[in-house]
Amino acid sequence: MYKLALLAASASALSRPATKLSATATAPAPTWDDHVAIDAPPETLCKGLDGNDSMRRKFEVMLRAAQNKITSAVEELDGEGTFKQDVWERENGGGGISRVMSGGKVFEKAGVSLSVVYGSMPQEALASATERGVDRAAGMKPGERVPFFACGLSSVMHPRNPMAPTMHFNYRYFETDGGVWWFGGGTDITPAYLFEEDMKHFHGTYKEICDKHDPEYYAKFKKWADEYFVIKHRGETRGLGGIFFDDQNNKDPDTHFAFSEECVNAVTEAYLPVVAKRKDSPFTEKEKEWQLMRRGRYVEFNLVYDRGTVFGLKTGGRIESILMSLPETARWEYDFKVEPDSKEAEIMDCFKNPREWV
Repeated sequence: MYKLALLAASASALSRPATKLSATATAPAPTWDDHVAIDAPPETLCKGLDGNDSMRRKFEVMLRAAQNKITSAVEELDGEGTFKQDVWERENGGGGISRVMSGGKVFEKAGVSLSVVYGSMPQEALASATERGVDRAAGMKPGERVPFFACGLSSVMHPRNPMAPTMHFNYRYFETDGGVWWFGGGTDITPAYLFEEDMKHFHGTYKEICDKHDPEYYAKFKKWADEYFVIKHRGETRGLGGIFFDDQNNKDPDTHFAFSEECVNAVTEAYLPVVAKRKDSPFTEKEKEWQLMRRGRYVEFNLVYDRGTVFGLKTGGRIESILMSLPETARWEYDFKVEPDSKEAEIMDCFKNPREWV
């Protein structure tokens, strides 16, 4: 779900002013029920005037290919579950492709959703979309709605086995009227039980990619993830992190694009081998209950703090796609305390004191 202005995919676009779509400023804001279901995905969800060489179109093409790759790999690992696909469009442009698996052999629920959105939003809604907040509305008058374009691919995977971790990713591209653009994204992991070799593999995969693109990326983006995925009212993190980045526009667009492309396509390498290793592990009823309690924490973060959820709700996003990330089952116990020196206590220490894994 993301923002407005035409941008050619070249280094010169850094200094070239984006095309202003004044029509968008007067168009009605998207609402949760204004999408129309269609039978099959169109060639593009971007408006025709964007052209095939725009960053909007280029980012959509890349994410659609990643969606195909990831859903195919998840279906292969699951062995029984398949993704149900919903496709929709909006009258003033944009739409989406949601794929959700329910009741799989390995995955209780898994979703991978593409969204392309054109519209306008209150300036305060920008605070839900970016770290930089309202300064992304530079040049707008007080109270004036901000025309925007947004394209993103979001995913959450909830395995059945409590020894197999949940995983989330989101990669996105925003534009606002007046030529402001940026990239954001990240991939993070949420286990119920700690297996250090799994964390080394997951974090190591993304460190290798980060180091290839910028030696400062991994330390910066890992710290950003540790600080972003905090359940403030609990004093703990949602999971064991990964990478998270936002407001990336200090390099040419193609450089940021290449990093996002490599990160989203590394999901299968970073995550699925971990699930394959743990999906058949034995577990007790008590361990399943702990997994469900950690899912409860997952729900708390997503509904209270998650930037994408809040942004989607504030800008009239499609509700089924926004809430796709929530697990089918979760648990809350009153005043629950982990037993000292237990496996649950071991990982709780990680949630309260983020570690370095690689």
